[in-house]
Amino acid sequence: MSASRSVSDAVASRRSIRRFLPEPVDPAVLRGVLKMAQNAPSGGNVQPWHAHVLTGEPLARLFDAVAAVLPQGRAAHAPEYAVYPPELSGRYAERRSGVGEAMYAALNIAREDKIGRLVQFAANFRAFEAPVLMLVHMPRTMGPPQWSDTGMWLQTVMLLLREAGLDSCAQEAWAIYQRQIRAVVPIPDDHVFFCGLAIGHRDAEAPINRFAVARAPLDEVVTWVGFA
Repeated sequence: MSASRSVSDAVASRRSIRRFLPEPVDPAVLRGVLKMAQNAPSGGNVQPWHAHVLTGEPLARLFDAVAAVLPQGRAAHAPEYAVYPPELSGRYAERRSGVGEAMYAALNIAREDKIGRLVQFAANFRAFEAPVLMLVHMPRTMGPPQWSDTGMWLQTVMLLLREAGLDSCAQEAWAIYQRQIRAVVPIPDDHVFFCGLAIGHRDAEAPINRFAVARAPLDEVVTWVGFA
């Protein structure tokens, strides 16, 4: 997909890409994006984010390590944090389930097609065939404000990727296999693993990259105080 010419264009054209083309990513472009992203804000200029960026044989080894335990199902899961709160309900739960159903509908995978849904779930752990996967982690001593800082950094990275004509998918799903990640990637023991970020060029024709993603109306999430 072509590069974005403005911040607004980058925001509008960014989406979670779940099918990538086999086209490689220029490491110089990626380094430039990450260098620029260091300008992201963080409270007290702490800059809590850390990342390992994988491609080629190391990435293939990670894929193989996770593929080996996928048949174990939930028995192999070991997330270091709850990806979603167990009490998620109401409009928040509806949004989560809604985007999932829209995705499966775009793929023509029916609710009762358990195998089809499992195959799509497994695609997470090949980074949707992206040629680059960034693994994000931070010191365990960091609290909610620093997790927020890391999110702002990730958003900055994703928008800069769009400016460079690249695409991404932030994948908290990788958190369930942090043990396998640590066996392949030297993430410090005193760091918590947060998420993956698949990076590459979108397959613009793939239905999974084209379905509409509903967004809440502005007045549902913003309350105006003191405005005429």
